Amino acid sequence: MTTDPSVSGPVAAVGGPGPELAAEDAKLLVLARSARLRAYVPTGAVAQGAALRDTDGRTYNAATLGLARPELAISALRAAIAAAVSSGARRFEAAAVVTGESTSDLAAGPSADDLATLAEFGTGVPVFVAGPDGVLRARTTS
Repeated sequence: MTTDPSVSGPVAAVGGPGPELAAEDAKLLVLARSARLRAYVPTGAVAQGAALRDTDGRTYNAATLGLARPELAISALRAAIAAAVSSGARRFEAAAVVTGESTSDLAAGPSADDLATLAEFGTGVPVFVAGPDGVLRARTTS
């Protein structure tokens, strides 16, 4: 699980300047950004949105479910994985997570548990991490 901030491709990242992405990956950031707006975080946890594309090209998105008991909370990426698996998906091409209001939130990106959950379905799946503005900040893999 490594982070690579030097992502490149043919389409500018959502929200303006920054690394470029392929069109389908930029679409994941748009979906994750809109999902983040639906996050349930009454305890003040960091709101995240995630989107995931399976190998058939279908996309799934979800938002953080923050609960009073932190051990019951569900991250956006794990919620998107659960939605995909519930729909029959077992292999994934890419994921995107839109997170945080601060640089420290962005640097954290998906947790080790999130990446381990994704790795259950294949290693090396790229995960694009962006801020609330949709600008790509980092890339990591499962």
